[in-house]
Amino acid sequence: MSTRYVCGRIHRLQEKFDPLTIESKKAATVVLMLNSTEEEILAKACEAIYKFALKGEENKATLLELGAMEPLTKLLKHEDKIVRRNATMIFGILASNNDVKKVLRELDILSSIIAQLAPEEEVVIHEFASLCLANMSVEYTSKVQIFEYGGMEPLVRLLGSPDPDVKKNSIECLYNLVQDYHCRMAIQDLSAIPPILELLKSEFPIIQLLALKTLEVVTSDRESRLLFRDAQGPEQMLKILETKEFNDLHAEALNVIANCLEDVDTMVQIQQAGGLKKLLTFAENAVFPEIQKNATRAISRAAYDPENRKVLHDQGVEKCLITLLGAENDGTKVAAAKVISAMSENIGSKEYFNTEGIPQIVQLLKNENDDVKEAASQALANLTTANAVNANAAAEADAIEPLINMLGSSRDDNVANAATVLTNMATQENLRQMIQNQNFMRAIIMPLNNSNPMVQSKAALTVAAIACDTDARNELRIANGLERLVELLHSNNEEVRRNASWAVMVCATDEPIAVELCKLGALDILQEINKSLKRKNNFSEAAYNRLLHNNLSLKYCMNGYLSSNDLITDVFYDAGRLNPGTKLLSLKEFALQEPSDRRAIILINCKAAIPSPHHSTPGDKLSASGRSSTGRKGTKLSLVAGSPTEEKPESTGPASITSKSFIKEKGSRKGKGRKEEEKKEEEEILPTKMTDSVAEKEWCPPIDQDFLNYISEVSKTVLPIADLMEQIEALAKFVSAKMGGPVSQEQMHEFTWEHHISEVQFKLKSNVVPIGCIKKGTFFHRALLFKALSDKIGIGSTLVRGEYNRAWNEVKLIDETNRGVTGLLPPPEKFIVDLMYEPGSLMKIRSREAEHYRFL
Repeated sequence: MSTRYVCGRIHRLQEKFDPLTIESKKAATVVLMLNSTEEEILAKACEAIYKFALKGEENKATLLELGAMEPLTKLLKHEDKIVRRNATMIFGILASNNDVKKVLRELDILSSIIAQLAPEEEVVIHEFASLCLANMSVEYTSKVQIFEYGGMEPLVRLLGSPDPDVKKNSIECLYNLVQDYHCRMAIQDLSAIPPILELLKSEFPIIQLLALKTLEVVTSDRESRLLFRDAQGPEQMLKILETKEFNDLHAEALNVIANCLEDVDTMVQIQQAGGLKKLLTFAENAVFPEIQKNATRAISRAAYDPENRKVLHDQGVEKCLITLLGAENDGTKVAAAKVISAMSENIGSKEYFNTEGIPQIVQLLKNENDDVKEAASQALANLTTANAVNANAAAEADAIEPLINMLGSSRDDNVANAATVLTNMATQENLRQMIQNQNFMRAIIMPLNNSNPMVQSKAALTVAAIACDTDARNELRIANGLERLVELLHSNNEEVRRNASWAVMVCATDEPIAVELCKLGALDILQEINKSLKRKNNFSEAAYNRLLHNNLSLKYCMNGYLSSNDLITDVFYDAGRLNPGTKLLSLKEFALQEPSDRRAIILINCKAAIPSPHHSTPGDKLSASGRSSTGRKGTKLSLVAGSPTEEKPESTGPASITSKSFIKEKGSRKGKGRKEEEKKEEEEILPTKMTDSVAEKEWCPPIDQDFLNYISEVSKTVLPIADLMEQIEALAKFVSAKMGGPVSQEQMHEFTWEHHISEVQFKLKSNVVPIGCIKKGTFFHRALLFKALSDKIGIGSTLVRGEYNRAWNEVKLIDETNRGVTGLLPPPEKFIVDLMYEPGSLMKIRSREAEHYRFL
């Protein structure tokens, strides 16, 4: 650094200074001169420091270290214009350095800099003061200070300066300032939009570019868009697009138009002026990919408003979008797909894509770019929602395979979109089967295990939509999907909990799956959810009821009640009342226990189960066939008005029996085994005793041949009876006869049913006792047998558990003799069927006899 300056020396005779010229090559010396009181010295020093600072960032840092900022700050208020000008020039240069910015903020110089923007100041001062503000306004703190010190008004005024550098610095500073909301609002009050638009006529591209960038930010606010529209801003943007020489400004102009298109009134104004059609043509024919992408984005911004969608549809935007889907640039494809997503809210547009557009979107699902996949899957999700035709079109375009592959994507949005499309397709049975055939249940496990609640919710909903048949539910079970569904019931997210409950309800349609879900704790979780008013939902209650309905053994143990709609089927067992907080063991677990003095487990079963290494019984997990053994096909017998319909089993004859033992050997029986079977057929038919090596053999529920015979007998003797009351009486007497006959109240203490049950348990070497083996039964044995048989022949009855080994059956009957004045039949009344004292007699539900039968 070199400078010359003049200093005086004392002339002893004349007492005045003679000029003295000194040359300094050290910056420190010049910085010291900033403290001088002489204007000429200060001006020369500032000029030297300005030139020094221009040479690079290192020199700026040097000046900072030498402490030049503080004395320079004082010079901004100096009376001499030249000193003040030179100091302002220095700050204009130094403010580009980040370390200097920090010090300047601490020195609070912005008010002094803003003062230099006064109209009476020189253009040079305006230039460097605005440059300093432009550099400082990058920082948020400085934005606030400039706004508070009233810096925006002079900056807007300087947009009309004749000097291009002043214009450039002022618009750049304003661009930085309008990133803040309060500054954007101030733009409206200062009427800054017209002077900003004037800058578009500048011959300097940088000024035009900064003006467009500023307008892009400003027009993001609705009030500013209205001012922009009143200032004929949209028309000027369209003129820029029509001018090929302004190619470098097209992207920014399109962004401004995109903001304007969010306003319905502005949109209509542009359309009426033919601008919308020009925009669509421009988007379709743009040469530069970036420009085409921005044009498409502009259209997408407009498409999010319902009224705008109508206008776009009338302009035939769909055809343009289909063309843009085939663009080479991935960004354009993404933008076009997003417009289609928005336009799918318009019914006319949605129908247009029925025949065109969907195949192109499906092709984008196979694109390697994740952004493209996401936009395409979102568009397909919206197009197929509540539109079976579009769902079919997507399937015909081979969308199912890439959608299922997308379930394994690392992007949560991709997974959620794919799941949504598959859910929409699954409303049609043929498409649902196609999805299932693509190993969907295995693919959905990963989304179910996702940590994102949105993905969890969508995945659970898709399971609920597709798990509509036994095969699909079995595949989900094999893929360990049931465990995850049960875990999702714990979710704190309401949507996840709701959809998981829905999926559990659908899966619980099969009795074996319902049993498995109960084992996994679904019933306990749902019970807990339904206790909470905030957490429960319609599906949690429905899932709970469905689980119990398809696991009647558990339902009876928990509630002590089965309605006439709850039809007892094979492998039902009564393990007694279930204490709160305890879990019901499976029938297999009960059967494999050592015989004990505990209450016998009463089994209802007359159907053989073929053991399989891959399937367990309904008492454990699944039946051998993998299907629910409900046996509800057959003739429906209506009882009374409003009563349920009952159905006969598919087969009630001995021909359906394939097994007579608790344990089946793995392999064929030979020699001694055959002799034992022949011997057993000559003796009373009882289930085979359990062996010590039971753990090594496959367990099957025992077939109750006696119960099977009971069904055959009542089908021949009771079912043909025409009168319902006579049917009930005949069935009651039949049950009583098989359970030891009538027992008077006085003889109840002599009726040793407990001893008989213990003998049967000892003989079977098991706690599980088939009901046909019981020849002396008390109230709850008889009530269970009555319910089981009445369900087989279509008599509607309930099963109610009481205290002290009591249980009873309730039936509904209409007294046809008691017709009213109008001749209409009275409503049905409830009766309790006596199976113990006077078998076949009926007691009104609230009668003294009924109370005595139930409670004493």
